[in-house]
Amino acid sequence: MPEMRMDCPVCHKKNSAISDTKTVKIPYFGEVMESSIICEACGFKHSDVMSLEQHDPARHSLKINKDNLSSRVIRSQSATVSIPEIGIKVEPGPKSQGYVSNVEGVIVRFKDATQRALTLFDDEESQSNGKKVFNELDKILNGDLEVTLIIDDPFGQSKIMDLKSVETHLSEEELKHLKTGFTIIDNDSEE
Repeated sequence: MPEMRMDCPVCHKKNSAISDTKTVKIPYFGEVMESSIICEACGFKHSDVMSLEQHDPARHSLKINKDNLSSRVIRSQSATVSIPEIGIKVEPGPKSQGYVSNVEGVIVRFKDATQRALTLFDDEESQSNGKKVFNELDKILNGDLEVTLIIDDPFGQSKIMDLKSVETHLSEEELKHLKTGFTIIDNDSEE
């Protein structure tokens, strides 16, 4: 699909945003749709990656070290990403976006989120915890701390592209506790 001009959803300037959507085949993963909106007037950016194939629910895990920071990571909009050793977890919400990055990029995303939390919460406990997590994320990037990156995906659309990555099936019990980011209306529930 070719690029399309549209009104910016943020600043509302006429024809200032460029919308682009394309499908791409990612080796060992499958077909995905990449979409982006970039406003030339206000700088607004939005991007998303959505898998066009469904797979079995899966957990992908990888011991992170300085040698695999460049390993590719595909995270669908429905996946939960965590590093249990430092107590950090990002669950999907209604505006959750998928992305294609690498291990280093995932850690940088965690650092950015931690930095935002440090500016939002100024109580002593939040500041202490946030700074500790921030420092541990720096240690991971510097190769001074080895931790486990885990991606739990109820729709099996995420992947860590590394020979040492481990993929396991998610049980029904594990699936019950995962958020998907989607609102589900149950018409069969009793009133």
